[in-house]
Formats: sequence, C-alpha cells, structure tokens
Amino acid sequence: MKAIDLHVHSTKSDGSYTPTELVNYALEKGLSAFALTDHDTTDGITEALAAAKGKNIEVIPGIEFSSEYEGRDIHIVGLYIDYESDYFKRRLVHFVNGRKIRNVEMCTRLTEHGMPVTYEELEAEFPDCVLTRAHYAKYLLKHGYVKSVKEAFDRYIGDHGPCFVPRKKITPMRAVEIILKAGGFPILAHPYLYHMGKEQLDRLVASLKDIGLMGIEAIYSTHTPADERQIRALAKKYDLCISGGSDFHGTAKPGLDLGTGYGKLFVPEEVLTTIKEKRNYMMNHPELYQKTKILFTDMDGTLLNHEKQVTDYTREVLMKWTDAGHKLVLCSGRDINNLKYTKEMLNLNYKGMYLIGYNGGEIYDCETGQVLYRIGLKLSQVNYVADLAASFKIHFHTYSETHIVSPTMDEGLAYYQRFINTPTIINPDIFSVLHVEPCKCLLIERKDTDRLEALRQELLPWAQKEGISLAYSNPYYLEVFPAASGKGAAVRKLCELLSINPAFSLAAGDAENDISMITEAGTGIAMTNATEAVKKAATTITLCDNDHDGLARTIIDMI
Repeated sequence: MKAIDLHVHSTKSDGSYTPTELVNYALEKGLSAFALTDHDTTDGITEALAAAKGKNIEVIPGIEFSSEYEGRDIHIVGLYIDYESDYFKRRLVHFVNGRKIRNVEMCTRLTEHGMPVTYEELEAEFPDCVLTRAHYAKYLLKHGYVKSVKEAFDRYIGDHGPCFVPRKKITPMRAVEIILKAGGFPILAHPYLYHMGKEQLDRLVASLKDIGLMGIEAIYSTHTPADERQIRALAKKYDLCISGGSDFHGTAKPGLDLGTGYGKLFVPEEVLTTIKEKRNYMMNHPELYQKTKILFTDMDGTLLNHEKQVTDYTREVLMKWTDAGHKLVLCSGRDINNLKYTKEMLNLNYKGMYLIGYNGGEIYDCETGQVLYRIGLKLSQVNYVADLAASFKIHFHTYSETHIVSPTMDEGLAYYQRFINTPTIINPDIFSVLHVEPCKCLLIERKDTDRLEALRQELLPWAQKEGISLAYSNPYYLEVFPAASGKGAAVRKLCELLSINPAFSLAAGDAENDISMITEAGTGIAMTNATEAVKKAATTITLCDNDHDGLARTIIDMI
C-alpha cells in the first residue's frame, strides 16, 4: 500500500519547495497523494495541479487556517476546498488584510528597535508568498541583525518579544464553518502541539464537532504511539475521520521529510479513502450540517448609517438571514420603548427578532411581546449617581417602564431628546415616579468631555465595589448599569434561553459598550469605523463602514 501526506507546505506560505517541486518530490518519494495546505492561502494550488496533470499522483486542494481559542493558536486544515469559489476568495481577503495590518505594525516596531525594514521591502525579499514570522527571522538573519533564526524569535519576534504583533484571528469554529461552506473537509491539525489538558482538548473537539468538524490529525510527525492511540480514541468518541500528515516545510523544519516525517511516519491510502466517503455523504446531506445562528447587532454606527437609516442592501441581507432560520437581535443602550419605536419606524419586521435594551438590561421577544429577562439598579445606587452628577453639573437621567425620568430639563436632555422619542417626566423627586428598579442611568456632557471623564473616575471605585459597569456609548454619553447586565451578559442569556450554542452567535458593534458582546459571541465583528479598542476585541473587522453596508457585506457569507 502506498503512502499519502495530507499536511504539506510550499513557498506560497513558509515552506522551501515550490508547488511544482513538491509534486516532483512526492512522486520521487512514491506518494499516491498529498494535500497542499499552505497557511491561510491557496495561491499554490493551481501550480501544483498543473504540475501533477498526467502524472500518477493526486494533489488535494487544501489550506491550513490559523485561529485562536482560549489564548492558544489552533490550526484547522481544510481538504478539497473549492478554492476558486467567489465565497472562498472573499473570505481570504479578510485574512490577507489582517496579515497586512499586522505586518506593517511589526515592521514599524522593528525599525524602532534599530532594525529598519518596511513592509514593501519585506514583500520584495519574499515575493508571492504569505509573510509569516519565519520570513522576518530570515530577513533579520540575512541583514546581520541577528546571528540565528532562534535569536530573532527569542529577542524580537517571539510571542513575548517587543516587536511581535498578534494577528487578528478567527475562532477555530469559524474556520470549520468557512471550510464546510467552501465544500471542504475540516480537520483539527496536530492536537498535541497545543499543550492542552485532556479535558480542555475534549471540550475543543466537542465544540468543533458541533459546528461540523469531520476529522482529526492522529498520524503526525511528532506523535508517539501513545499520542496516536489517544487521538484515535478521541476520534472514535466524536465520530471523526482519522487524518495524517508530515507538516512538511522543507528546509524550514530540518530532518522532517515529506511522507515520512522524522522517519517513522506512514499515512496509508485507506485514510484518504475514508475521508472521501465521509465527504461524499456530507455533500449529499447538507441539511445535517445546517445550524441556527443568532446575530446581535448594535444600532448606531453599525446597522444604521449616519442618517440613522437601514439601506436597501442591508435589508435584503437581513431578509436572507432570517429566511434561512437565523435569529436577529437589535442591541442598544437605548431604552426598550425607544428601541421598539425605532424598529417600527425603520420597518424592521423579520421573523425571529429580539430586542436588547438598556445595554443588556432587558431582553424582549418581538413575536410574543414578552420581556424574557430584566435586571436593574438599586434605587440607592441611582440616587448616588444622580447626586454625584449634580455636583459635577452634568446631566443625569434614568428610566421608568415607559418614560425617561430626569430631575431637571437641561441642555443635555434637550440634545438627547432630538434623537430619542421616548416621553419624558421632569421631576426633582425622581423616586416618586420610579416604580421598578431602572435598568440604567445615562450621564451626558457635550461641551467638556474631560469633566465627564473626571466624573467617571470619581465613580469608578464605588462602581467596582457595587458591581456596576461604566461605559461610553459615544464620547458624550456615559452609561451606568449593573455589571451583571451588559450586552455580553445578554448574549449569554439569550443563547441560553433559545438553546443556541454560543459558538453560533455573532455580535457586531463600533463603540466601547459593544465590547462585552463582541468578546462573548462566537464571532465578534468590529466595524471599520469602530474605535481601536473595539477592533482589538473583535475576531473580524468589516471592510466597509456603516455608510457602505459594512455589516451586511460581512454577514452575507455567514448565512
């Protein structure tokens, strides 16, 4: 029986063999098939297929996605990718953009540390390939800045080095989903390289299986017989196909050879036969892999354009989203009554809609008209915030079940009322009209934002002690709400109430008060017009802003 190798890299990422050279070398080694699985790119596949044409070897179009899970770099291999599909090409654009942003910043940091290099110079040094840290190390070595590749990593570009910039990565769950949608076969690569405990690895595999993981790499160059037995047992537990590969990089990994790893690796052809059978079944039964998703979206700066409207294209995408059976949740710091009004005024009437108001303080089911969840501030806490705001001469208001409640009519309230239609009660004794604990308070200061920040700093120790969150929804608005509330907590709560795996949740926003839901969701989406803090928290950054359908153009490929 001939051998195969389902994990191979070329010069299009960080290998030393060109795709054509890999084909010739695989034939020389007697392989019947190999998968070209370059990091986050499929640029070498066309060349490899052309080189293999008419020869006794199968080249499998593949990719190896880099993703992040619980602080670890997790790799997902995809086999039989439809690498020429428009969908897959669009997805790769996000990876390319993320890498470029990271590479430009790393070049800047290296220059600041006395090793001048520009992104353009690095590209010229390593043309037509995906730039990785291995390329930086080679560049530094060639130009005399370090004496070895190891020194480059140890001193400058390792995970804790001063010039390292982490790249924005997707979750492994999202990588599996992308591979499936591109007609591919997703595999968890080299699971023991992640140095996870048995329970943590089991949790990861269980989560990935729920998304649609099909295989796991049990046969691998560095696996001991005991390692392979344990991974095979995990594969059996979760009904996953066994995969295997050398992770061949050429000279980048000395001593590790194509097809044989460090000398004892052997991946039999029957492994590929089983994978093909499972993939054929999967392609003939797509309904088995369809999952209900839930989108949590902020309003201003995200779903709405600067004119506070939803464009025709965004409406079209939302219709496709909900018609596919997915859920749509409008999230805002606004009070729930204004959110209901805004929904109706914008004619956002889709199946499976929910509202989250007061920064997560209340969850409302649009179809049943029921409040599913509510959490409020204690009246004593409201009183403390109101008194401190008055001492700083900053506008304060809170909310009853039906009204905005403010002790005074002032400039801050007048400005707020320009955008919010909720009726207002002006009463110096606000507690005489508060019959339930309000979900939040809002502090507004438009002319002197430094004073608003000073008030936030004054509130901070008390808020931490009381379990209260303080978050800016824009530079002039400071939101005060229970820490047990928040948009992130609402994401968890509604997923729980609807029995939806949080891995199938998406959350999109642009401001500080969106960060908790962006980090909580399976896929966190930051608008390109978002603050830097929001972008850092997200797993995906839109290519367009909220005036150019940025959110819709991102989620269209996630339906």
